[in-house]
Amino acid sequence: QVRLVESGGGVVQAGGSLKLSCADSGRTRSTFHGGWFRQAPGKEREFVAAISWSGENTFYGDSVKGRFTISRDNSKNTWSLQMNNLKPEDTAVYYCTSDPDGKITSAPRYWGKGTLVTVSS
Repeated sequence: QVRLVESGGGVVQAGGSLKLSCADSGRTRSTFHGGWFRQAPGKEREFVAAISWSGENTFYGDSVKGRFTISRDNSKNTWSLQMNNLKPEDTAVYYCTSDPDGKITSAPRYWGKGTLVTVSS
């Protein structure tokens, strides 16, 4: 059973950095792709980043390219999102996601409960 748990959200000033982590605590070993979506107040959910189960392939939304980096540690069944040069428009609830097939960037099957990131100007 997949159970995704996010950590690392908080408040940071514009230009600062924050690292989010996601753990699939429901299984001992994940062969699923991992990713992140976000949803800002009054806006639709937006794809942020994804990483293949092997870690060989990464994907990013246009608004975060060059600033965010996704990585994973399969020995711990976790993946992380390093966010640098944060902007106020990055303020959102960030959701960890997971998918066994090819929908990790569009409609992932599994979702965490979300963690709030607030970037102050």
